[in-house]
Amino acid sequence: MERGKQNIKQVVIVGSGLIGRSWTMAFTSAGYKVKLYDILSQQIQVAMEAVSKQMKDMEEMGVLRGSLSSEEQFSLISGCSDLREAVEGASFIQECVPENVELKKKIFKELDDLVGVDTILSSSTSCILPSKIFTGLKNVKRCIVSHPVNPPYFVPLVELVPHEETDPSTVDITYTLMKEIGQTPVKLNKEIDGFVLNRIQYAIICEAWRLVADGVVSPRDVDLVMSEGLGMRYAFIGPLETMHLNADGMKDYCEKYSESVRRVASSFGPVPEFSGEAADKINEALSKEIPSDPNHLGARREWRDSCILQLARMKKNIKSE
Repeated sequence: MERGKQNIKQVVIVGSGLIGRSWTMAFTSAGYKVKLYDILSQQIQVAMEAVSKQMKDMEEMGVLRGSLSSEEQFSLISGCSDLREAVEGASFIQECVPENVELKKKIFKELDDLVGVDTILSSSTSCILPSKIFTGLKNVKRCIVSHPVNPPYFVPLVELVPHEETDPSTVDITYTLMKEIGQTPVKLNKEIDGFVLNRIQYAIICEAWRLVADGVVSPRDVDLVMSEGLGMRYAFIGPLETMHLNADGMKDYCEKYSESVRRVASSFGPVPEFSGEAADKINEALSKEIPSDPNHLGARREWRDSCILQLARMKKNIKSE
């Protein structure tokens, strides 16, 4: 049975880093009360100040999500550095600790010992299989991966990946919840290494790297192929619909282009080592445009997030027309 806000009464975010902060803002934008947990109260304070500022900035720019003001949304957040206290009464817990399998296993074992059978335990992991984290937990039926895209507040996709013992109702409830807070969930029917987004992303990264390493194209130009070419349509439709529209339907595409696709795909080289001469070449090219210091990288990330936000607003307006 699907359930919404009337059943999910208290959300807990475990980890106050960038992903945890973004999740916090996503939930409060839909009016949920959120407890933000971290092991150190000082880290929570820093995170709370950052969230408050970001909410106010977005409100001033007119891009704050939800119908509540930044002050009203921020009032829904409380911090806690005691895990037992944080999860008391929790209906949904979103883990956002660093991408380390042993750390995540430790956190979920602690959570498993503290929560009741109705609490959903969700991980933000981007690549660790659910079976590596959840196997052996008492509440494994209520465990799921909800992998967001960085930054979750601006990029709506969430991959829902079940453990083989995850109850279907857990997937349904999480799916409904993600839709309610403004995310775009997709359901994986089973776990697979890298999930879906990273498997596609890594395939693109590997071929981009090979093309630069083989001297076919510069790092700058291979990025332009994506940002000014493929990315223009992939912002609105995916690769399968692209195939469907680039011919008279999918069957026609396969009849016309399958031989070319197979020929080119069979010429792809081995998985790169991401080191050595090619790594130096790519790093040098990128660092000329964006120096690898915190100030330049931070400014570029802010520009990226602003672009994504504007694109999200445009897509929302297009869908509502």
